Amino acid sequence: MEKELKAFRKLIVWQRAHELTLMIYKTSEKFPKHEVFGLTSQMRRAVVSVEANIAEGYALGTAPNYLRHLNISVGSLAETESHVEIAHDLQYLTDTNYEKLTDKAREIGYLLSRLKESIERNTHKKP
Repeated sequence: MEKELKAFRKLIVWQRAHELTLMIYKTSEKFPKHEVFGLTSQMRRAVVSVEANIAEGYALGTAPNYLRHLNISVGSLAETESHVEIAHDLQYLTDTNYEKLTDKAREIGYLLSRLKESIERNTHKKP
């Protein structure tokens, strides 16, 4: 049973979301100390929510629950992207880090949309 619960780790979208989480944590370490309870905290919570909701939805096992959690992941990804924009505009992120983070976020967004489409298509398929 434990192997089933951890099967979400095999999902490419979860793997990419986990990579983004680690990237955000590493880059936000360099943010000003006065942002610890502001932008740093908000950005980290949002990005963790992306991968956590992919895992939770997968573990719940039903298409409606999975889709609901994937939609939450999409929203959390948008929130993360907004925080990345703010951090870049405030010059907390270099252009290089900004591009790496936005590229990874775009990839995750694409993978999430494809996964949602696949689940919806298979849910509405007639036997």
